[in-house]
Amino acid sequence: MRAEKKYLVEEASRHLEKSDFVFLADYRTVNVEEIAELRGNLSAEQAEFHVVKNSALRVAARERNLPDLEEWLAGPTAIVIGGDNPSGVAKILRNFTKDKKKLELKTGVLGDRTLSVEEIEALAELPSLDVLRAQLLGLLSTPAQQMVRVLAAAPQGLLNVLQAKSQKEEAA
Repeated sequence: MRAEKKYLVEEASRHLEKSDFVFLADYRTVNVEEIAELRGNLSAEQAEFHVVKNSALRVAARERNLPDLEEWLAGPTAIVIGGDNPSGVAKILRNFTKDKKKLELKTGVLGDRTLSVEEIEALAELPSLDVLRAQLLGLLSTPAQQMVRVLAAAPQGLLNVLQAKSQKEEAA
């Protein structure tokens, strides 16, 4: 392999190492200003947008044991990687494609699974990681709160009985 191709493969491989997901998109109709805007939006999720050569991505994906991407490696290809919130990144991509109607998602890879465009859309519908954590914390704390109420009810009931008896004796 020529040094130039080896460098491109190594660069693509370094990009793929940055996260456990990657989204592939056709950027053909997007201009430089719009790509800069998209990169700015993606930076909020610590994600990155990179244009790559299909041949270099093909080799790098194979080296990293990613699913076969061959059918999507035609035409101009950009990858979106990075960050730890694939749902948030998918939301940004979905919103950008809806607003600009230019970027075309090809596929995605999450872990060792290939995602269709529809599955990326479904991923974008999920709540953010922070919201999911808050919901989980709420679910975990609810039984504890109910247990405290049950435990507090017995002494409260006894106290109510004693107060009623005390009031009855004072009235008599």
